[in-house]
Amino acid sequence: MDGTVVRVTLSLIAPGILFLFGIAFLAAWLIERKRDYLLFLAAACAAFTLGAVSQILWIPADAGLNAMVSGVLYTGAVLMAAEGILARAGRHFGGWPAAGVLLAVTGLLWWFFYVDRNVLVRVYVQNFGYGLVLLVTALRLTALARGRLVDRLLFWILLVFAVHFFPRTVLTLGLSAPLGAKAFADSVFWQTLQLSLALFGVGLALTLLAAAAIDVIDDMRRERDVDPLTGVLNRRGFEDRVAVHFARRDGPASLLLCDLDRFKAINDTLGHAAGDAVLKQVGRLLQGAARREDVIGRLGGEEFAVFLPGTSLAEAYECAERLRTAIARHPVVLPQGSRGVTASFGVAEAEAGEPWPSLCGRTDLRLYESKRAGRNRTTASAAPDPAFPNATARSATEIRG
Repeated sequence: MDGTVVRVTLSLIAPGILFLFGIAFLAAWLIERKRDYLLFLAAACAAFTLGAVSQILWIPADAGLNAMVSGVLYTGAVLMAAEGILARAGRHFGGWPAAGVLLAVTGLLWWFFYVDRNVLVRVYVQNFGYGLVLLVTALRLTALARGRLVDRLLFWILLVFAVHFFPRTVLTLGLSAPLGAKAFADSVFWQTLQLSLALFGVGLALTLLAAAAIDVIDDMRRERDVDPLTGVLNRRGFEDRVAVHFARRDGPASLLLCDLDRFKAINDTLGHAAGDAVLKQVGRLLQGAARREDVIGRLGGEEFAVFLPGTSLAEAYECAERLRTAIARHPVVLPQGSRGVTASFGVAEAEAGEPWPSLCGRTDLRLYESKRAGRNRTTASAAPDPAFPNATARSATEIRG
């Protein structure tokens, strides 16, 4: 087989693979249309494929026009990939910065072909320009390095991909470019470029597809586990999260149960829309006061729960009092005007070896005591449980001390 045919065929492997990834991104978008970043990634793969085909197969045949067409397509592919990756994280590269990069790269390619013909500078402009765009993208996503495994993997692949443009270009090209199309195609620079694009491009595309799939799974789990009204976990989600903590706890853990006082009267006199507004605002208050490791849920109706890992009974009591005071001091804004709302709390600390139903039952008894004693108060007196003789009775006054 002719050596040129082999070389061209091998050069088309990487863009061919990325074209297939583009189809996969497009198919994923058709399934989950709210994820617009998948369209950007599909377009990036398509633009890169077209740029590679244009450059490798010499379409158009005019050298200058070919350099401009392939350069625009490659630059567009990098910019769309950057926008897609950033959009997944709720960020954007921006239309004006992208237009500026496209015009700058295109202008330099035009100048160093038609005015001061210099293939070496054109190569450096494209490689360093693309590396810089991807590097800026990676540096804006440093938070991913502390996220889930797929997010950490995405960040590091993107960062290494961005940085590699600089040493690879310098080490394989140096200060002189090969003269002639055949010499350029046979150069170490071109062969290394094709290999690196295949490895990093495929790795990045695979990671992005995996991230998209995990995003969908997480959204489904969130829809299943999160209460749509308040934004906190529903009963199922709350108990699932607590079960994980309960299984591995190696220190104190406490549970708060919170019930809004006279909530039925709000629904009866102001309507269910007002009751929903109260629940939403209380849910936001609880979320705003929680630590990262705390688990917050709405168990049903007007009852909320907060599980506090690594928290003793005394600390949990103080936490409940802060929450109770915050709710009482926060006027709930309703269409009918502001209205004060109060809540009663029950608090209990898990005993060694105590199962979840027992802890939940004991806390519920403390909540009932708060209601019976006049509402808008916290009760954390841990009455002895026959099943757990190590539990000791402690009054709220003792806990404060």
